[in-house]
Amino acid sequence: MTVKPQLRIVAIYVLVALLWVFFSDRLLFSFHLDTHTLSLLHTVKGSFYVLVTGALLYWLIGRVVHRMDRLNHLLLTGNEQSLRALVSAMDVRHKETRDHSERVMRMTVALARYVGLDGDALRHVRFGALLHDIGKLALPDAVLIKPGPLTPDETTLMRTHPVLGRDLLMRTAFLRPAVDIPYAHHERWDGTGYPRGLRGEEIPLAARIFSVVDVWDALSFPRVYKPAWPETEVLEYLRNAAGGQLDPGIVAMFLEHYDELKSIGLGESSAD
Repeated sequence: MTVKPQLRIVAIYVLVALLWVFFSDRLLFSFHLDTHTLSLLHTVKGSFYVLVTGALLYWLIGRVVHRMDRLNHLLLTGNEQSLRALVSAMDVRHKETRDHSERVMRMTVALARYVGLDGDALRHVRFGALLHDIGKLALPDAVLIKPGPLTPDETTLMRTHPVLGRDLLMRTAFLRPAVDIPYAHHERWDGTGYPRGLRGEEIPLAARIFSVVDVWDALSFPRVYKPAWPETEVLEYLRNAAGGQLDPGIVAMFLEHYDELKSIGLGESSAD
């Protein structure tokens, strides 16, 4: 039988309290002190009891919190491993280059650190980048991996994937805070993107960070509809896209740390 942590803490506290009251009272009364002195010692005894039990509660609660943190970390790690397996299968289905989703996730997290994100915000960026194209699961292969140009109707269908991705993530509580990247990574700094036509800083910061990495990756590696671009042309495209398609400040940050970000993306160093 497993005892709930709160019951265990209460039981220990009550036991210590009863033992303290019983033995400390017996000890004081054994001295046969006058009423004034006895009252004073009771006050001292009570104050000492509060300090000792406060320290005891702090230690007991700290143990429980530490255990919960460890279990939560194991849960998050398990969830992330499951998501990575799903995303790897997605990359195969989409005929993406090997390690595409992992690569853009590593680079986005590293770039987000340079921008100043940390803690929970950085974890949401990691999950959002990993799942950026989760909405494409609902698209047919005839559109998703078509080698030639899409028709207007196919383009309209393809552009539904950010909304589909948002809807999927909103069904899972721990993924809801990661929705910004899947939902907004096709928005453009100049307001001509989709699905909402957001402009400038209306676009969530996480999505603006990811968009720079995603454009770099899309151009740097072959896709079913194009070969990889030379690196110099990719970097020149990013410079020209700053202020139009992409957040100019994020582009500048990406270019400033490009060698390190590229190394992280290619798995030559760690972003964690």
